[in-house]
Amino acid sequence: MNKTVLSFLVLFAISNLLSAQTTGNTTETFKPSGKPIVTIFNDFAYNTSNSKSNVAFELSRAYFGYGYNFSQNFSGKIVFDVANQGGLNPSAFTAFLKNAFVEYSNPLLTVDMGMIGTSMFSLQEAIWGKRYLALTLQDQYGFGSSADLGVSAKLQLAPQVSIDAQILNGEGYKKIQADSTLKVAAGITVKPVTNLIARVYVDYMKKNVAQKSFNAFLAYTGKNLTLGGEYDLQVGNQMIADHNFSGVSLYATYKTSKIMTIFARYQSLTSKKIGNSTSGWDTADGQFYMAGLEFFPVKGIQISPNIRYSKPTLSSLHSTTSFDLNIGLNF
Repeated sequence: MNKTVLSFLVLFAISNLLSAQTTGNTTETFKPSGKPIVTIFNDFAYNTSNSKSNVAFELSRAYFGYGYNFSQNFSGKIVFDVANQGGLNPSAFTAFLKNAFVEYSNPLLTVDMGMIGTSMFSLQEAIWGKRYLALTLQDQYGFGSSADLGVSAKLQLAPQVSIDAQILNGEGYKKIQADSTLKVAAGITVKPVTNLIARVYVDYMKKNVAQKSFNAFLAYTGKNLTLGGEYDLQVGNQMIADHNFSGVSLYATYKTSKIMTIFARYQSLTSKKIGNSTSGWDTADGQFYMAGLEFFPVKGIQISPNIRYSKPTLSSLHSTTSFDLNIGLNF
């Protein structure tokens, strides 16, 4: 971790110089302050597959934490992720430390260190804006984790261009191991014209087998219409030879009024066929469709009735249709 600490100190020194250039002689009075972080996901689902049906109510996930601004440049955050583990014991909840980091920021540079959010799909998740409904493609299929131990830096080169880099433990926040394997990630985000955002991201980590990721993302974020599309490719998933897969995700959201939107989403996953296999190594291969409505009755509450259809590529698996009601609470 010495190299990571050294990198942080170098970035911190640079940020002080940049801060001096951007803030000048400010006389603004700052008052330290903080606020709690609470997010809860509630779900109801009616699933049908192979002429069988299942009905379930579920409290799928809750986040509890606190964010605090120590000064104009320094802040910190701690968040616990309490998740329903499902499986054989669907009532079992497990708590993980999702975030615990300190952040230094000024208009040109942001540096985070600790248990930080990763940059692999954070932009996609923010623009999708419906985490309580469904994960982004990379998160859902295990391309990477949304948080990890490490250090990150984001440099705003111009109002329309930013670059970012991260050095991470590589195991995610649910499985922390102290070994010599690190993940190195980098990305560039460009806003070529108003309301259009483009991003390219890559990462690399290696033990015996290298895992390499690539993502290209493009989104339009208008006043009422949001469109997003991404292509994802990973070679050596979980650092296993030939565990390569790729995916495509497309979605659209249209705001019909102050309290309602309509949305649709499509995604597909394809994994490599190994040896003489007639199908890919990942049983999650297939297509997924979702469409529905989203209501905002008051600030902090999201309600969505929606329908989902998944069609696995593997012939031994059956298609599933699901009618869902999802509720997200933020306060």
